[in-house]
Amino acid sequence: MAGSLPRSFGFAPIADSQCRTLVLGSLPGRMSLEHQQYYAQPRNAFWRIMGECFGAGPEQPYTLRVRQLLAAGVAVWDVCAAAHRPGSLDSAIDPQTIAVNDFESFFALHPRVDRVLLNGGAAARLYQRRVLPTLAEHARALHRVTLPSTSPAHAALNFGAKLAFWRAALLP
Repeated sequence: MAGSLPRSFGFAPIADSQCRTLVLGSLPGRMSLEHQQYYAQPRNAFWRIMGECFGAGPEQPYTLRVRQLLAAGVAVWDVCAAAHRPGSLDSAIDPQTIAVNDFESFFALHPRVDRVLLNGGAAARLYQRRVLPTLAEHARALHRVTLPSTSPAHAALNFGAKLAFWRAALLP
């Protein structure tokens, strides 16, 4: 069955040597893949939240948003490097096809990262199960916060509530 499902591949991280916060999603959705941009789905609240916190809102060109995040010390990546998934829902990711990103190398190249913010429960579960057991002790000990998903599929909280959680984690 997995062979017939579309294989999605993630992006390189948005990161530089000054980043202190790593925000992790699960795997780019269909629209993000089409546009080759993190969180390209217009109803996803990620860029609205980044706009409120760092001036990196969706009204800005993508390259400027990326620069604003880097200036704020925020890196963005996904837990999965690749997986089979029809559509964009995290629940549709075939767990048997997941290849995780190389976090050992990432943390070695970005030693200033001191906290990991997980964008939703799927990213948190994937990180907990597939990444943490592979990490060196110092990387396993990084402060982690699971935040409400910015996805429009996570409708349990409105934008204001999501913003409050994210702001508290991004701007402690």
